[in-house]
Amino acid sequence: MKMTNEARVLEMVGIHNFRDYGGYAAREGHLRKGVLWRSGQHSEATAEDLARVHDLRIATVIDLRGDSERRGNPCLRHAEFAGEVLFHPGETASAEGRAAHEEFARDVHTADDARRAMNTLYQTLPFRPVLVGTYRLYMQSLAERDSASLLHCLAGKDRTGLAAALVHDLLGVHPDDIAADYLLTNTAGNAEARIEAGARHVRDGFGISMDDAAVRVLMGVESLFLETAFAAIRESHGSVQAYAEAVLGVTPEVLAAMERNLIDA
Repeated sequence: MKMTNEARVLEMVGIHNFRDYGGYAAREGHLRKGVLWRSGQHSEATAEDLARVHDLRIATVIDLRGDSERRGNPCLRHAEFAGEVLFHPGETASAEGRAAHEEFARDVHTADDARRAMNTLYQTLPFRPVLVGTYRLYMQSLAERDSASLLHCLAGKDRTGLAAALVHDLLGVHPDDIAADYLLTNTAGNAEARIEAGARHVRDGFGISMDDAAVRVLMGVESLFLETAFAAIRESHGSVQAYAEAVLGVTPEVLAAMERNLIDA
């Protein structure tokens, strides 16, 4: 039985957008529950948050942030965390240590400005060398390990959202479920607290006046954003599968190993 949205979201105080993106019907069965986790960064995690994460027995953390983001907002870990943190060194967003959704914020004043900026961003996400490097590490880890993993960036919505959608697509999750999981960012956990924190950060960082509606676009996701990324992938490589093999190293053998580790028949 597929999980409900309520069942897959874990309420945290200092970690936004923490949820299980398994449980969906796939090509060979159903994605396992409790092994595919995604979230925002953990730099403001409370002790209770860290205890809840520890209880999930996560063995691999994939950090999609860039070096500057990690230095500026180091993630907190449980004292007994013994897993491995994977990332490709370098910048996955701006060299200024900003998140991907903030890159074009200085030119954003209205919601329409924000949508144009986000669409421009999503055209580039599948091809950023450092981000691609970490995506490759993620796919490899899913093929080699059957333990629980956690995928995150800063807000857990763009770099993380695309990575989760790629895994879903490669494993044969229905497009409607891929879109629904991606859009769950807009309601998962305390979305208003996440938006408020993002508004302060964006406005303080750029010193500009930005409509509340524009901030909500920047701090949320829309179907068109993900569609833009997938369209760019297909234009460049013909299909997601061809892109994944050529760019992310997901050969048929790697994909078969991912299915063995992630799918309950």
